[in-house]
Amino acid sequence: ADDEANLRMLVHTTLDDPQYRILEAADGAQTLALTRAEHPDLLVLDWMMPDMSGIEVAQTLRQDPATSHIPIIMLTAKGQERDKEQGRALGAYAYLVKPFSPLELLEKVQAVLG
Repeated sequence: ADDEANLRMLVHTTLDDPQYRILEAADGAQTLALTRAEHPDLLVLDWMMPDMSGIEVAQTLRQDPATSHIPIIMLTAKGQERDKEQGRALGAYAYLVKPFSPLELLEKVQAVLG
């Protein structure tokens, strides 16, 4: 989930593998709707999105028993230590700062999904 189409394309390309079914969302509301409908195995979530921030999305998902178990990888430009702490406090599995290494993202996804 990211409001930048180019970044969604980069993530899609990085994770382009037959074992993954990739769903994309461009804002927080779309992310919530898609997550509730599809129950993905993992979310790669931007912090700064229109309508609802990634942090607000994560908080909402964590409060819902149907989605609270879904691992989240935060992928964001917010790289201050306090930002990382906030992401970890919400239970983010990993926190990657843009610009990010596609290989590092792939490694984190593989670690979560096995």
